[in-house]
Amino acid sequence: MDVVTSTDHLAKICTHLARAEYVTVDTEFMRESTYWPNLCLIQMAGPETDGTDGDDRTSQNAYIVDPLAGGIDLAPFYALMADEGVVKVFHAARQDVEIVHGQAGVIPLPIFDTQVAAMVCGFGESISYSNLVKAITSQDIDKSSRFTDWARRPLSDKQLRYALGDVTHLRAVYTDLNARLEKTGRAGWLREEMTTLTTPQTYETQPADAWRRLKLRVRNRKGLAVLMELAAWREQAAQDQNVPRQRVLRDEALYDIANQMPERVEQLAQLRTLSDGFARSARAKDIIQAVAAGRARDMSSVPPLKQGRTIPSDATAIVDLLRVLLKACASRHDVAAKLIATTDDLEAIALDDDADVAALRGWRREMFGEDALKIKRGDLALSVEHGRVTLRSLTP
Repeated sequence: MDVVTSTDHLAKICTHLARAEYVTVDTEFMRESTYWPNLCLIQMAGPETDGTDGDDRTSQNAYIVDPLAGGIDLAPFYALMADEGVVKVFHAARQDVEIVHGQAGVIPLPIFDTQVAAMVCGFGESISYSNLVKAITSQDIDKSSRFTDWARRPLSDKQLRYALGDVTHLRAVYTDLNARLEKTGRAGWLREEMTTLTTPQTYETQPADAWRRLKLRVRNRKGLAVLMELAAWREQAAQDQNVPRQRVLRDEALYDIANQMPERVEQLAQLRTLSDGFARSARAKDIIQAVAAGRARDMSSVPPLKQGRTIPSDATAIVDLLRVLLKACASRHDVAAKLIATTDDLEAIALDDDADVAALRGWRREMFGEDALKIKRGDLALSVEHGRVTLRSLTP
């Protein structure tokens, strides 16, 4: 199987694909040993052609690009991703978009994420690509090449066929889901859901914000201040050295250090989460400096610790009712419940009619939020008729 390895060839196929209504896209990458993902393969496909040109690959209108080929410039690919006249179709797009944005500062627009579209169309929550292909096309995908080391060369024809299948099957999935969305009038819902995926801030990794992805296993706000400094130091070190965060320092060690707040490198030797001899390493001094910075931090810049929202028993009962309503609503409208409202949304609504949550905005409010508020007010009741949960009005 031929692979695109030159800039001229890449430019030619990108010019060709730019004339299409849509292009399906997937990437293969490795990041087990690096902080930044190492882009190893790009797969693209446009609508199938009639195959009269005799070139099997071109008649499929599907291509594999090797970003690791010597001298290749991916600028034509990134230009295609930025072309707003072509819909870019991904499945579970976030990591693919992260790579494109990280490599070229480009956000592919417009985006159609088939995993999110499947949730809107009633295929359940976060359905896998293979299961979605099976559900729509009745075809099974050979997963034997799933765990390929995509950085190794040469790749076998079997591996390349597997990679190409990620975009050729996606055409049928896109066509089917797009038709369903148009038929049900839900295309706008998907566009709304794409907002986060197409916001550059989603993919920006600021060291100062690194603490937000951690579990806050600290005793008090001072410990949180230290954890914030430690997380920022680790994030910067991982970026600078291009290694995974855990290779710089494991999460458990961050929590241990933040709670113990050692003032001297010798004290690091007493922490069981650190290996023997760590106190003599080059990083030990950096850690002590980060601890000192955390201890000296202005506490007005440290948020309060969230100990978990205490919900009154009456509100807990309301949450239970709203959960039943949510399941019934999801079943009635054939939409994944997770997409309509989260548990946090339900708790917030139970406590506040004006809660600032997605479930009380836009199409979610029309589908679920208004009924949720009516149940709180006693204007609606839940009942079971013929084995299905239904709503019954209690107002005259």
